[in-house]
Amino acid sequence: MSNPVYGKQMKTSSKAKTNSASMLLWSLSIGLILFLLWSAFQVALFNGQLLQFEAPIYWAVIITTLLFILWVAVYFKRINLETQQDWLKVTVLLLPLTYVLSLINAASEYLANNMLLIQCIYAMIFVMTMYLLQNNKINHIIQSSLIGIAYVIVSFGLLNWLGAFKFTGKLVGWFSAGVVNGVYNQAIWNDSNGARLASVFQYPNTYAAFLMAFLFISIFSMIRSKRALTQLLHGFMLVPIILSLLLTLSRTGLVMLPIVFVILLLLLKPAKQILWFIYCGVSAFGTLLVLNPINTAGLELQKQFTGSLAAKSWAILIGASLVIALLCWVIQCFVAPRLEGKLQSWSTRKASSLWIPLGSVVLTVVVAVLLLGTGVRNILPDSISTRLENINFQQHSVLERITFYKDAAKVIADYPLIGAGGGAWNALYEKYQNNPYVSAQAHNFFMQYLVEVGIIGFIIFMSFILYIFYKFVRSYLRREEGERESHFLFFILSMTILVLSLLDFNMSYVFIGMLVFIGFGGMAAAIDPRPIQRFKVSSSAARGIYAAIAGVSIIVLLIVSVRFLQANHYAYAAKEVAEASQSFEEIKAPLDKDLAIRSAHSDSLLTLSSLYQQGFQQTQDDQFYNAGVDLLQKGLKAEPYNKGMVKQLIQLYELKGDNELAYTLQKEYANNYIWDMEWYEQLISRSFDLGYQALGQGDTAKKESYFTSGLRAYQHVIDGVEHLQTLPEGQLQGQPFELTPTMILNAGKIKYMLNDSAGAASILKDGIAEDLTDATNREVARWYLAALTKDGQQDQAIYDKLIAVEPNEADEIKQIAELNF
Repeated sequence: MSNPVYGKQMKTSSKAKTNSASMLLWSLSIGLILFLLWSAFQVALFNGQLLQFEAPIYWAVIITTLLFILWVAVYFKRINLETQQDWLKVTVLLLPLTYVLSLINAASEYLANNMLLIQCIYAMIFVMTMYLLQNNKINHIIQSSLIGIAYVIVSFGLLNWLGAFKFTGKLVGWFSAGVVNGVYNQAIWNDSNGARLASVFQYPNTYAAFLMAFLFISIFSMIRSKRALTQLLHGFMLVPIILSLLLTLSRTGLVMLPIVFVILLLLLKPAKQILWFIYCGVSAFGTLLVLNPINTAGLELQKQFTGSLAAKSWAILIGASLVIALLCWVIQCFVAPRLEGKLQSWSTRKASSLWIPLGSVVLTVVVAVLLLGTGVRNILPDSISTRLENINFQQHSVLERITFYKDAAKVIADYPLIGAGGGAWNALYEKYQNNPYVSAQAHNFFMQYLVEVGIIGFIIFMSFILYIFYKFVRSYLRREEGERESHFLFFILSMTILVLSLLDFNMSYVFIGMLVFIGFGGMAAAIDPRPIQRFKVSSSAARGIYAAIAGVSIIVLLIVSVRFLQANHYAYAAKEVAEASQSFEEIKAPLDKDLAIRSAHSDSLLTLSSLYQQGFQQTQDDQFYNAGVDLLQKGLKAEPYNKGMVKQLIQLYELKGDNELAYTLQKEYANNYIWDMEWYEQLISRSFDLGYQALGQGDTAKKESYFTSGLRAYQHVIDGVEHLQTLPEGQLQGQPFELTPTMILNAGKIKYMLNDSAGAASILKDGIAEDLTDATNREVARWYLAALTKDGQQDQAIYDKLIAVEPNEADEIKQIAELNF
């Protein structure tokens, strides 16, 4: 007989398990959304070398790992390796593994470790979203949340543009690392072009990429939505988004916008293509109406906040946005259905989706000609008009990017297979650069990725993303109109950002990277789950393998990220102690704790070595000297391109009087900093000093060696100056690089002491300055006249001028001319 009580208990137990799984699923989804919102305001989790960027990244690793544990709990029984889709969650693990492989050649152990952790974040985000977004309700909630977060970021940016710095600082200061002195740092970016809107990213071009993605997502969502309120909301945000895009003054964004637009049009039916054009045109027109007053008001409010002007500006912006929202809603309600009906037959024709995109290319050319070659651009504010006017292939930012890419190719040639590790461009670019620019980013995500992981890692990454794009587009085209739209937002998101990353470093922002991998996960969720026949793995085996990999990874990631977070805390503690105390032991204690965890952490290592240096200066105790040298030498093994460490080690050698060691180090590292003018000035000076010392000691071999080294360094500077003359007219040189009076003086002395008085005079003549009251300038003139005298010549004009300034120079010149080397 059946037991009704037992059956009832079984049903209750099953229902309880279902409710428990459902709660975990919703907790995971909400946690992911809150995590993204938090990430957006942590200086967009920028992957930089500064201390302020570390803690948010380590927190992001911890949070992602905890969310991944939730994912394992929810989806463990559904883990299979039966379809192509299933195998993507295994393939994505290869991305962090390529960064593990690149650690072999890592140019910076510290940056490489950080990049490895970031790649683990991306891999976990991808796996979680690929599964979550197969659930229709969660898919809808996450899409809505992404759009909501974007709208919050847009509003945050405009609040800052219209002077509400203190308000926005208070709004997010309780949880954001980006707030400094009560203000969100660099929400408005100021450079030679003036004020540029950057919102949470601190970099306008990346903000422009973000805005462009969500501009198209807003249009797509408005057309797709059936609810009037939702349509009005998306329509309302079109003007603020386009306005913000223009206020970034991003030429990259304006150039790439039509390219992305055409790509997206190719996947839409003709009726929707026309609607996209209409909505873009209507919202662009509405934006142009308010652009000048909002731009002008923003520039004034950033200098001095005035409540009445801010209120007036917000009224103008909100009024224009409401009008455009209502107009879009009317079009969507009354025009869109008729358009769909009339173009139904055309939509069924082969290649029907090609004609409008092709026409849009022609339209883009016409608009570009009007804006770039005629007075039409004068309707725009001067700052935007000037940026448009400067769009050409000879413009300095274009030429600089081309230079970055050529220099990246040099790095790739030296580290072809497995790359130079995460953050390699930042560590290596000074060694490979064509001219003395300063750029810790290659301004091309794909080139930078190649530099970091080499050809092997790049092939794996490109195969991974191209497979997802190909499979998604294939599935998209095969589905009915109503079905295909469910995941199209994720295609827009990833594709837009990646296209713009061809010309910038958007993916260096971890928040942007997470959005892209959420996009990959969303596209992967929509791929048709075709079974794989060759590699059949039973469900239990798949769960066991994946659980083992995930379990080990989770444990390692949690331990490493928590330890690194502790280390970051110690580094900050040392910084705070140093500001309030002069105690050597108090400052040293937290630094030791940090370096015990991260032996190559440059900030703490340099601070501690500086303490040892001060201790040696004050006490002349060799224990301080030896500890400092040992610390820096160990640091350079992990960070061989860290200029700060090399400089501090040279200073320690100098303090000890080990001038030959200082010279050797200066010479050894000169090839790593080929455009550092100060480096070569010091190298030439050290070469002369040591050569002169060897001359006095009668050591001819050493004298020749030092003097030859100094002249080579001098020739390097001459060659560099000549090379800079060959830069294209529009390209900026970057940092100063020129022959200094000190270089010329020491090189001239070297030539003179090598008994080449004619060569000495030729070098020193280039250093003759108008102002002979300066001691160095007088010395250059003195040795120049002595070299001429030695060679039986004279320069009476310079001689008279020098004697007029300092009569005793006549005797000095005579004494030098009589010297015999």
